[in-house]
Amino acid sequence: MSINSQTYAEAISDLLPRVMREQAPQVSRAADLITEAIRADGVVHAFGSGHSQALAMEIAGRAGGLVPTNRLSLRDIVLYGGEPASVLDDVRLERDPSVAERVLALAPVRDGDVFVIASSSGVNGVVVELARLVKERGHGLIAITSLDHTGRVEPRHPSGKRLCDLADVVVDNGAPYGDAALPLPGGGATGAVSSVTGAALAQMIVTEVVGRLIEAGEAPPVYLSMNVPGGDEHNNQLEARYAGRIRRGA
Repeated sequence: MSINSQTYAEAISDLLPRVMREQAPQVSRAADLITEAIRADGVVHAFGSGHSQALAMEIAGRAGGLVPTNRLSLRDIVLYGGEPASVLDDVRLERDPSVAERVLALAPVRDGDVFVIASSSGVNGVVVELARLVKERGHGLIAITSLDHTGRVEPRHPSGKRLCDLADVVVDNGAPYGDAALPLPGGGATGAVSSVTGAALAQMIVTEVVGRLIEAGEAPPVYLSMNVPGGDEHNNQLEARYAGRIRRGA
């Protein structure tokens, strides 16, 4: 197989429609949880570490997305928790389960809020511990992960559990073991796919929620781009409903 932009495009073109079709039932179940939470004045908290931060950003605080959303991040322990910025230099931070409790303790979470946790591997300590704490406290939990990858690696959480073991809804991003889709002649692979499929699945969930609210005769709380006329005014008015509950920091 040649390794070039066209073969990557072909791989994505094959994978993406299949993932979107096969995960439609899980997308619907995820939309059930989020729609119920929003109708009850809840907020959606999204978390991802590493490259999965991009998926959390698809959920929280972007144009066309839901306003009652809040992104959690490892950086919160610096931005809101007073830790020195140097702690983020440790590449093993996402493997430390104790960090999850610190992140959650700093978050503006209320009863009835729902969580979306993204991790393609689904085994690192922070991700699994955060999922465990979320469920322990009675929140709905949606996981977006790679079932192929997570089933082929050892969990790094002391419980031996994976993210997918704890979630109410598991959405499979369809990424292969190791994430990359194009095998290299000397071993390994290139052309990561989880960011592409994950973004599509996140937007499917969001649009499903918005559609359900419209069908119920409700005005969905959706962001306008701040770069269109009236965007700031529209967004500020909606955000005021959730003052102190959603953060739009770095």
